[in-house]
Amino acid sequence: MAESEKVNAVRRLLTVAGGAAPLMYASTLSTPAVAATADAKANTSQGSSKGQTTGALATTLPPPGLNMHAGYAQAIARMAYVWGWPMVNMLNRFDRITQAPYPGLLNGVLPAAPRGQLAMLHDYIDPAETFVTCPNQDVVYGLGFFSLDEEPVVLQVPDFGDRFWVYALYDARTNQFGHVGKPYKSRAGFYLLAGPNWKGSKPAGITEVVRCPTALANVIPRVFMNDTAQDRQAIQPLINQVVAYPLKRFTGKMQTIAWRDAPNIMPPAQANADSAEAGETKWVVPEKFFDQFPTVLATVAPMPGEEALYAQFRSLMEVAGRDQDIKKLLTQIAIDTERDAIAPFFEWKHNGLPAGNGWNRSTNNAQTGFDYFDRTGTAKSNMFDNRPTETQYFYTDFDQSGAQLNGANSYEIVFAKGEEPPVNGFWSLTLYNEKHLFYPNDLKRYSLGTKNNTLKRNADGSLSLYAGAKSPGGDKVANWLPAPNGKFSLYIRAYWGKQAILDGSWKPPLIRKLS
Repeated sequence: MAESEKVNAVRRLLTVAGGAAPLMYASTLSTPAVAATADAKANTSQGSSKGQTTGALATTLPPPGLNMHAGYAQAIARMAYVWGWPMVNMLNRFDRITQAPYPGLLNGVLPAAPRGQLAMLHDYIDPAETFVTCPNQDVVYGLGFFSLDEEPVVLQVPDFGDRFWVYALYDARTNQFGHVGKPYKSRAGFYLLAGPNWKGSKPAGITEVVRCPTALANVIPRVFMNDTAQDRQAIQPLINQVVAYPLKRFTGKMQTIAWRDAPNIMPPAQANADSAEAGETKWVVPEKFFDQFPTVLATVAPMPGEEALYAQFRSLMEVAGRDQDIKKLLTQIAIDTERDAIAPFFEWKHNGLPAGNGWNRSTNNAQTGFDYFDRTGTAKSNMFDNRPTETQYFYTDFDQSGAQLNGANSYEIVFAKGEEPPVNGFWSLTLYNEKHLFYPNDLKRYSLGTKNNTLKRNADGSLSLYAGAKSPGGDKVANWLPAPNGKFSLYIRAYWGKQAILDGSWKPPLIRKLS
């Protein structure tokens, strides 16, 4: 993207109101010493017999021109890196994906579209994808990125009937907004996505206006599909109606795109190097982080209660703007914090809370609030997950003895009769390599669960699934997840979980190493 286009993109993404936007951006360089936080007029307390008067309250902020020493700058910078990592991640995904000249498949694999539109797959996602870790092969995915203050977007929802579906809508913080999907009994129709400062009114023919708290947003539709030729055919007319476009193109009639025929898009030169062997695309580059961080401060307004954090971060950036030694220090702090604080999130034991039998479960996924640990950990390990009420995730790197899962061994995972994940939607068990991506195999099998009608159950009604590099042979092959000859992890999804999933009373099964 040309430099002038980047500047324009920043302007489009500003989420603060009207003329205050330039001031907020400027405040990343110069911070006022005092900000009023209450009306300047005194108020008389009605509950006091003395009629006590309370004057205006003011919050003292760091002044510009501080001679900030390296130790203090280091402390603030480490927190800034952990706090801002998911949002810099989102900015870079937005920049990359919206370079698509038209809706299609990036490198023939990943759905991509210009800003204000989306693209859909027509089948399960290809194992070669590196856009995001921990993809699933239970749904047909879509992807689109938006700048909603400048350009509200119409999102079409066809009549999916009894099929499970959900449109996960994410803001710049990686949290979900809105409720559009089968769990919410959403109707077929046209949903208008608008930013916090859009001033328009609901047009005729629009089913619902869904407000995003930030201008930057994205959507990932998920539509369940059984692993059969019949369902692959049946789903096509439905997903062809999953289309998004700017409000100015709204006609009141369903527009369709034959996603099976979506054109291939050649990616930018730097993206050609991305490969599944190398892991997920590196969306946050430590050496560039603090060059991009002011954009986050300018385009994502603080949540109530975050004002003090913003003041410290802006003060740090003001100092770095005039002190080259501090600026160089920030680069090193970013590199160190990536290694020490971000990289460990790739181990599942550092994500969520214990769920029993050696598994962990997600907690505040996609509704993190002030839970920066969850927000950053999820952005590193499995970004774009769903709310707990939509999906609960269980994950582990270990067998029941606490040993690392390794494809050189064979494992059995037994769901007792009636103890498969209790869901209203669907469930699956997925195997990932050490990069949290699919392991290519001759069976082209990466997960097992509701979508499979070929699973073999035991005589007592229980279900045994197998994982390992070596085939278990015979009828067990239908229940086998091929693994690499090395480390791997297992991951259970429970979509639209019942109460036992929501309250944590359901426990994932033991993973038993076979002799």
